[in-house]
Amino acid sequence: MKKLSIIIPAFNERKTINAVIEKVRSVELPLEKEIIVVDDYSTDGTFEFVSKMPGIKCVRNEKNLGKGAALRLGFENAAGDIILIQDADLEYNPSEYGRLIEPILEGRADVVFGSRFRGEERRVLYFWHSLGNGIVTLFSNIFTNLNLSDVYTCYKVFRADSLKEILPRIKSKGFAIEAELTARAAHAHFRIFEVPISYAGRTYEEGKKIRPWDGVRALFAVLWFNLIDR
Repeated sequence: MKKLSIIIPAFNERKTINAVIEKVRSVELPLEKEIIVVDDYSTDGTFEFVSKMPGIKCVRNEKNLGKGAALRLGFENAAGDIILIQDADLEYNPSEYGRLIEPILEGRADVVFGSRFRGEERRVLYFWHSLGNGIVTLFSNIFTNLNLSDVYTCYKVFRADSLKEILPRIKSKGFAIEAELTARAAHAHFRIFEVPISYAGRTYEEGKKIRPWDGVRALFAVLWFNLIDR
């Protein structure tokens, strides 16, 4: 049986991490599941809590480095045939894993993006976040010649052999990892599919971590990984 490795980067997500893991565990799939939580040096007890949970592989960065660094550590520890990224909050619904992995299981895709803007239900929140994501996605599409609708989606799923091909070149430590993964996949000419997903975004009061400055960094990352560090 093939194995699905689910990488969950986490930083100070003690309030939601248990619910996320339980949702991941409850998903029925025709694959064995490997759950890897990568703690980015949390200070709220996230690592201590998860490390005591049975059946969970828990690894930790030696200091707070960012989402990209956490994902790289997770990728290096994954043993699955398919690698899926799952945020540690409750914005994304693991019940949609079947939809996300289907194009890969059928041999049609090397990478699948879950799009928050392709017709599924979503919580209505910040206009400026949507505008910023649209601008970053537009610039990414211009340089990659793709027609993605949601570059900064959490849900990115890779065939393990495809991810292994680009892993030595992945360098981003923070949220720029989303732009870099897209650029690397495009430049490697991977077969990329996009499927609709639902989305229940958090407010800042509920723990959302993205800030306006991250949008500027995202645009810089798009330019850097498409024009300079190809």
